[in-house]
Amino acid sequence: MSAIETPTGDELLKILAALGNPHRMRIVAALAEGRNYVSGLAREIGMSRPLLYMHLQRLEAAGLVAGSLELSDSGKAMKFFEVTPFAYVLTPQAVAEAARSLTDQDEKEEVT
Repeated sequence: MSAIETPTGDELLKILAALGNPHRMRIVAALAEGRNYVSGLAREIGMSRPLLYMHLQRLEAAGLVAGSLELSDSGKAMKFFEVTPFAYVLTPQAVAEAARSLTDQDEKEEVT
């Protein structure tokens, strides 16, 4: 994979929607400092775990963070998250290219 990715139109919409929320931007900023487990991240950001999970799911679906389940020394399951490396160049040409690859929502619904 190249250092700068060219997302499809649908991927770009997911990425922009995920980053279009101040809480999710703060989560990415916190995880850019290093991986963290959900409870620790919730305390650091000052957010409830259920709300944090909802935001992490959106970020993970957009490919901006990745989660992994690990066992602590005491045997407790802990979910850790970290930022996935990404770089996007947002130019009028990149948006135009992404727009050409957008799938029509009506077509998606007919296929499923």
